[in-house]
Amino acid sequence: MNIRTEQDIMQRWGEARVPLLSILCPAFNQRAFIAATLDSFLAQRTDFPFEILINDDASSDGTREIIQAYAQRYPKLIRPVLHEQNQYQQGKLFFPALFNLAKGRYLAYCDGDDYWTDPLKLQKQVDFLEHHPDYVITYHDAVMVSERGELGLQLGRAYQRDATALELMQGRRISTLTACFRNVLRELPRELEQAPLMDVCWWSLLGAHGKGKYLSHIAPGGYRVHSGGIFSMRSEKKKLHMSLQTAACLANYYHHRGQQALYEHFVTQLFGLSLAAVSPWQKLSALGLMLANVSRNLCRRLALPVGRG
Repeated sequence: MNIRTEQDIMQRWGEARVPLLSILCPAFNQRAFIAATLDSFLAQRTDFPFEILINDDASSDGTREIIQAYAQRYPKLIRPVLHEQNQYQQGKLFFPALFNLAKGRYLAYCDGDDYWTDPLKLQKQVDFLEHHPDYVITYHDAVMVSERGELGLQLGRAYQRDATALELMQGRRISTLTACFRNVLRELPRELEQAPLMDVCWWSLLGAHGKGKYLSHIAPGGYRVHSGGIFSMRSEKKKLHMSLQTAACLANYYHHRGQQALYEHFVTQLFGLSLAAVSPWQKLSALGLMLANVSRNLCRRLALPVGRG
């Protein structure tokens, strides 16, 4: 990849200097990947200004030093947010703090170990959002990559399509590193503070602002699967637990807002995930208990008019 100078990147922007888009990149102990990630940002060719906000959560492996070197080389493009103490371990999330630092009307997200491959990715996504105010987010697919090579597409055919506002609110699956969306998420609702899968919460909150567009003409990004991956290398049991906890948080959020249909959607999802987390014998016991409760409630309703008579 040919790395351009800051002047080369900014020459197509004309006199404009206020970022139209902010790239958000959280990083932690990703020394082996962070340079390639930043290079993929700097390879973007746009006719509008953008900035790179990179949040280093007190890395101890040299990631911080690489970020600082890039920030010195691209001082007008890169804004590093460097923490002396690990915020995650203290229960402090980079969202919404990093989002609120962004100057752009649009946000593009990519973790410090992933990368983009299409130099026109941001231009294509912003062009679409600028001309379609009823859409709140655009996205595309990504290829899963490990030390052994490519492992296939992250989304696959089932999710290679647009999303309705309702589907977004229901936590529809999106490749996070490919997302470019309107900068409308300013605060984290209290009910979602303990949700492990924060990106699912983002999509749900964004659904209140519009639809989602899948852009097939953008080359897939790279989603790294490696031993240090925050989510990719979790055990299936742990991933299931994270999904279960996130569904519970979203159910609580929509319950408090009186949105019954969405509350019931996440309760149903929670029930299905709970069944998947237990043994076959426990599944049968749970189903038996559920059927017994349904039968009792049905009998009570049927008996009520007779009792009154």
